[in-house]
Amino acid sequence: MINKTMMTDFYELTMAETYFNEGKMDEIVYFDVFFRKNPFDGGYTISGGLEETINYIKNFKYDEEFINYLQGLGNFSEEFLKYLSTLRFKGDIYAVPDGTFVFPNEPVMTVRTDIITAQLIETALLANFNHAALVTTKSKRITKEASVPVMEFGLRRARGLDSGVEASKYAYIGGCVGTSNTYAGYKFDIPVMGTMAHSLIMESDDEYEAFLSYAKSNKDNCVFLVDTYDTLRSGIPNAIRVAKDYLVPNGYKFKGIRIDSGDLAYLSKEARKMLDKEGFTDTTICLSNGLDEYTIRDLVRQGAVFDSLGVGDNISASKERVGGVYKLVAVEDDNKISPRIKVSNDSAKTINPGYKKVYRFYDKNTGYALGDVVSLADEVINKNHYTLVHPVDTWKRQELTNYNIRSLLVPIFKDGKLVYNDKTLLEKKNYCDDEFKTFYPEVTRIDNPHEYYVDLSDKLRMLKNKMIEEHKNKVLIKK
Repeated sequence: MINKTMMTDFYELTMAETYFNEGKMDEIVYFDVFFRKNPFDGGYTISGGLEETINYIKNFKYDEEFINYLQGLGNFSEEFLKYLSTLRFKGDIYAVPDGTFVFPNEPVMTVRTDIITAQLIETALLANFNHAALVTTKSKRITKEASVPVMEFGLRRARGLDSGVEASKYAYIGGCVGTSNTYAGYKFDIPVMGTMAHSLIMESDDEYEAFLSYAKSNKDNCVFLVDTYDTLRSGIPNAIRVAKDYLVPNGYKFKGIRIDSGDLAYLSKEARKMLDKEGFTDTTICLSNGLDEYTIRDLVRQGAVFDSLGVGDNISASKERVGGVYKLVAVEDDNKISPRIKVSNDSAKTINPGYKKVYRFYDKNTGYALGDVVSLADEVINKNHYTLVHPVDTWKRQELTNYNIRSLLVPIFKDGKLVYNDKTLLEKKNYCDDEFKTFYPEVTRIDNPHEYYVDLSDKLRMLKNKMIEEHKNKVLIKK
């Protein structure tokens, strides 16, 4: 397994040496990973990247080659580099499992370890979460609107091969049925699938001959790409000819066609008529070409006829971002936890202080999630009655009774040892599907979703307000 310890921002190392020079190697701190806004203006985000973080932490080590490189930079003392060479992760990590629905300003991961280690792992933890959560969330939004199997075709559009492999994995967790990425299929046992490219047809002088040669090489999986020249006057008629001349007489099935350009709604309806007229009523239609959740929804509204979809860059190379951050929330001294807060003129960037837990409430009758509460870790949540209070608009309240409670953050590492049994990829996919079913459609719709309640406990809210006031007073005194 590749050691990715050096995949960190340079300033993490310069800060780490500062802590080292101040003798703070044994100072225990708490950091939270969280985000401030759902991507795509949506109502939810789906957590991801835990598997990559587990592997990163298991292999966290500055080996001789890394130390030699850092030594050559001339920025760091020999004493600090010697310390780095012995550094291993010895702390605790709590996190939500991959595929969990999460919401702004609640911790998706909490790290408890020494200050130097906590600083050095920041970059990797954020990179893992931000990319995986973005892909998984986008995949779920797309597959929800599709209501038919969606194939992920994004490797060639990804931001590099490694990114593309991870995108295939998290697209599968988010709801895609398979991938065109053969390596992802090999590595993760994801179903691999695909059709053909325009180049095979363009290389030939005759579209019919190109289809025929493809059919002879792919007898049991014959899906023709029919839009190279003219979908209705050339592509589909030639595909039907090959089916009648070769596939059917030899006992093979005309499996399908794919349309990758033009007016997909119109062409798909006309294609269905042409196929049905020739007796190929079970021949499927696949649509592709820059699809996302909105274009898919429009296709459905326009009566487009399709049995599957291929989606590429809008899954693997989305233009959005999750924006996860990693903030110090507490310092531990002699087993006493002292909360820390970052205060900003932008209230959205004022963090929730202290060592915390996250609880989700579920209606016992419907099974739907009612809201989350972020509390201090030592709080006990009432199992019979709870009032959810909007963290900003405190007049917005929801009285809860008859509910079940679930703690979202689970132990991953304890005292540096892995204690979490990660799920298989298929288990994560099924878990993500089950998670989706616990949220009201108003929360998961793609336009103007209902705001899901994420409350602060009374104790945490009072602590936060107190610390904000103390900070303001300190600023006034300094002036």
